[in-house]
Amino acid sequence: MAAKCVWALASANEEHYHDNEWGEPLHDDRRLFEFLVLEGAQAGLSWRTILNKRPAYRAAFDDFVPEIVAEYDAAKLEQLLDNPGIVRNRLKIQSAVANAQAFLAVQQQFGSFDSHIWSFVGGRTIQNRWQSHAELPAYSAESERMSKDLQKRGFKFVGRTICYAYMQAVGMVNDHTVDCFRHAELAQP
Repeated sequence: MAAKCVWALASANEEHYHDNEWGEPLHDDRRLFEFLVLEGAQAGLSWRTILNKRPAYRAAFDDFVPEIVAEYDAAKLEQLLDNPGIVRNRLKIQSAVANAQAFLAVQQQFGSFDSHIWSFVGGRTIQNRWQSHAELPAYSAESERMSKDLQKRGFKFVGRTICYAYMQAVGMVNDHTVDCFRHAELAQP
């Protein structure tokens, strides 16, 4: 068995996510929006909880099409609050709608969300070389700048730690430990 990040061994779902998605550079706006919502939902919870609820999130949030989520009304918000398949936190659900609206404004201004969000790392993945999981930071200067920018644009649940987790998830940083087989795969130009 190939060596991999220690957290990936916690469950089959986390291992599949680690092996196939985490840290893979992502440039599709709809999927970037999905991770923005999921990382915000994760605040104060484990990623495993959100990962296990991901299929229910996709169904509940219209497959994360930002144009649809941006139009959610009070009745839809109440429906989401009654959905046991997702985290039923009013502020987090409301933030998904606010974030969809802000996301569309960023697309309008920059042509795509991708072009704006990747500008925080100069359009290229930051290649870290952590020896152990304990070395991974909770945030970075880039995630701090991203957080301030997104908050200024009306995004919610985008603090510097959430932004760093987002950067890890969408491949803006390669935070696989150097002994993990994915580190070398994702370090390729």
